[in-house]
Amino acid sequence: TSVEYGLKNLLVFGQCYEAARKSPPNGLQLTLAKHRKGSSNNSTASEAEVGADGSIAMSTTGGEPTPHGHYSDTLVMKNVGFWQLRANPGVWDLRIAAGSRGAEIFDMVDAGAKKKVSGSVATTQTKKLVIQDFFNTGELLLVKRRPGREKESLFYDDDDQIASKKSDDDDDEVINVFSLATGHLYERLLKIMMLSVTKRTSSKVKFWLFENFLSPTFKATATSMAETIGCEVGFVTYKWPEWLRGQSEKQRIIWGYKILFLDVLFPLDVKKIIYVDADQVVRGDLKELWDMDLKGAPYGYTPFCSSRESTLGFQFWRGGFWESHLQGRPYHISALYVVDLQKFRKDLVGDNLRSVYQQLSADPNSLANLDQDLPNYAQHQVPIFSLPQEWLWCESWCSDESKAAAKTIDLCNNPLHKENKVSMAKRIISGPLFEESWIELDEEVARYDKEYLESIQQ
Repeated sequence: TSVEYGLKNLLVFGQCYEAARKSPPNGLQLTLAKHRKGSSNNSTASEAEVGADGSIAMSTTGGEPTPHGHYSDTLVMKNVGFWQLRANPGVWDLRIAAGSRGAEIFDMVDAGAKKKVSGSVATTQTKKLVIQDFFNTGELLLVKRRPGREKESLFYDDDDQIASKKSDDDDDEVINVFSLATGHLYERLLKIMMLSVTKRTSSKVKFWLFENFLSPTFKATATSMAETIGCEVGFVTYKWPEWLRGQSEKQRIIWGYKILFLDVLFPLDVKKIIYVDADQVVRGDLKELWDMDLKGAPYGYTPFCSSRESTLGFQFWRGGFWESHLQGRPYHISALYVVDLQKFRKDLVGDNLRSVYQQLSADPNSLANLDQDLPNYAQHQVPIFSLPQEWLWCESWCSDESKAAAKTIDLCNNPLHKENKVSMAKRIISGPLFEESWIELDEEVARYDKEYLESIQQ
């Protein structure tokens, strides 16, 4: 047996500070684009090829076009002014995102300038980065406010301007669905979830799948299936920053990626996402959830069901620390949630969640269910909009009588007994409540997989 590894990207990261205030301009949008020589439209991009012996050979190429004119983008975090971008060997231009609020307020400080211009620090529009090895000690980016912009916020001061931007983007809207999985079983379940979402949703759907733990076979078959059923698939990735306390167990690492980096995980033009667990089957139209008014909250979660009396004793939030901490607020399940990323980024929710996580994770007994406990604990700082109960039905916690109204079915574990996910799915997702049983959905996915494998063998 042989295993081949492919290198897809190198990461470039660093810190960003305001030169005068020595504080990070958290929320500043940055983009990375291939370096262009000259200013004409016929200019070429500099790239490098890494030879088998580790040698670097510079070359020029037209570069791969992107719909936004750049290769990757991100935000500056409050934590040490950290930023991280995907790149490859070559010469790149780092910029403040064109058209962003930050581009109106800030210029980059020209670190290479030997003297001040007109009594002030020399500024520039780009910072050239040369990526030619596997060693990155971190790039320092200094920015300076433009005259008259000293007190302006990076974010628009009222939600009306954000709302107007949303309305401009409503035409031909795509529902962005985020999910992640690891292992053969959950990859199988994930494709079934994708199929059920696409069948039931009245708008176009694009799935953003966390790439770090997915197999090459899944990525190929899922992409092929998406082309057949009429949805899109994109893959996102992120490297856990060294300054943020890490996790050692794989499941907890996955939970961390599910909640800690929502502000920087997706391209900045993604304004909203709906997270759906891999082991769900969707019965409702996600467009309804997409259009739901979150009443000013950055995200919405479904509260845990309390209608199955046999499992009420396992709901730890009904007593002790959690009852006292929640102060009457519901404890929400993290299997499905909707995030207004514009509001999330504007309110610096990512920075707040990472700060709370850093404090709580110092105690190994804290955050037992990391992706779920963290947003519920932080409700005092970051409000949660409680979605209608029918958006998450789970047999373990919800009554049989409420199943008929369920818009999503989650295969969550039952604290009273263990049951294989597949046998649970076959039992629960069947009968007159469903247009297709789980078995039928599974068989349809298997047909798409077979068609793809046969096509590449021809």
